Amino acid sequence: MSAYEPVIGLEVHAELLTKSKMFCSCAVVDSTAAEPNSAVCEICTGQPGTLPVINRRAVEYALRVALALDCQIAERSIFARKNYFYPDLPKGYQISQYEAPLAEGGRLTFRVDEQREATARVRRVHLEEDTGKLFHRQGHSLVDFNRSGVPLLEIVSEPDLHAVDEVIGYATALRTLLQYLGVNSGDMEKGVIRFEANVSLRPKGSETLGTRVEIKNLNSFRGMARAIEHELDRQAVELSAGRRIVQETLGWDETAQVTVSQRGKEEAQDYRYFPEPDLPPLVVDAGWVDEIRSTLPELPRARRMRLTQAYDLTPYAADVLTSDPAVADYFEAAADASRLAAPDKLANWITGEFFALLNQASTKLADAPVTPAAMADLVDMVEDGTINATTGKDVLSRTFETGQAPHQIVEEQGLAQLSDRASLQPVIQQVLRDNPDQVAQYVSGKSALSQWFFGQVMRSTGGKANPQVVRSELEQALGLLGPPDDEG
Repeated sequence: MSAYEPVIGLEVHAELLTKSKMFCSCAVVDSTAAEPNSAVCEICTGQPGTLPVINRRAVEYALRVALALDCQIAERSIFARKNYFYPDLPKGYQISQYEAPLAEGGRLTFRVDEQREATARVRRVHLEEDTGKLFHRQGHSLVDFNRSGVPLLEIVSEPDLHAVDEVIGYATALRTLLQYLGVNSGDMEKGVIRFEANVSLRPKGSETLGTRVEIKNLNSFRGMARAIEHELDRQAVELSAGRRIVQETLGWDETAQVTVSQRGKEEAQDYRYFPEPDLPPLVVDAGWVDEIRSTLPELPRARRMRLTQAYDLTPYAADVLTSDPAVADYFEAAADASRLAAPDKLANWITGEFFALLNQASTKLADAPVTPAAMADLVDMVEDGTINATTGKDVLSRTFETGQAPHQIVEEQGLAQLSDRASLQPVIQQVLRDNPDQVAQYVSGKSALSQWFFGQVMRSTGGKANPQVVRSELEQALGLLGPPDDEG
């Protein structure tokens, strides 16, 4: 593929976290858990004679996203009917925006890796309604219309992405942005945010776009990366053999790890767009836009830069912490509660041991019994030498299980670290007296036994001894025996 340059654009569909649907008062429910067809009415199922009404909150959420992406907001946008037949589309058309979208011309700057950022232009941001869901069982297809009519925001990038890592960086940053704005949960497993990639190749150095294919409904970053990589390899083989690429819509077969043709790629005229006759133009007041702009939170990139500077974190640590607003809030609350001001150590404990416990228990951060103050308490005790890191991991696990404060666990269990040199010297001498054979081997040159002696001392103290003090005192005690010749 070295002779070709990938050209990739993303279309992102994000369900908005409104209480009701886009054009009716039906509740928005979890389509993966609710009883099928329990949140439907005559409007969202397309019954004759019904009239849609625009959801103001959905428009507000869409404006939040458009403003965060530095888009130009249209004073007047128009809803249109996008005509096509599919069993999960009850009206036979989808209400969307086409020629006059809500916003255009934005951009998103995102991190590709620790050394590089990139920027992709955003072509348009527009509102539409979601479709229902099909379930295929025992040779039959069933339709659940609970999702039909849920407010859907479509965000279309320009074809500015030229590598798979750029695609994942952009998609990840956009998902995080939607979470920070409070308009989408980002739960890809539930399908509330879905990605479609437009993929093509062109000869390196060329400015002419190649024939693109669209890979539909990519619902994980790993699947997206594999699907795009596979498609780029497939197109490179076709072009190198002198064959042309057919413009089509593809699906990704996760089991076979291949893209599969679904249908010929439609053009705009295939959908017979025309203005929705039952909805007036959407006119957005400039004062309302300014009001929404004033309520925007600190956005992910700005927060990442602030955490890096204010807490002296590595770019990687700041990136991990700010990938979820709840995690960033947790970290800052813990840093405020810490008496030792060791934010880099807090970041390591949160993204390491604490994340591992959350994953093992399949627990969300909001439901974890380890408060930010408790995390600060734990890390402070490790940093001031009250407990060592090994004991700290055990204490964190107990706090996670019981909700008890770390310092209470340490006090009740007698887990405080032994750092007093006078108390540790007799323990070291006892270990040496109890193991004369190993002492003789060490003196004869087997220097590696020093680590074995260290383990015996730690075992004798129940793991509570300060490792740094033990190593220092043990080195002195062994030195008095006569140094090994380092040949063992």
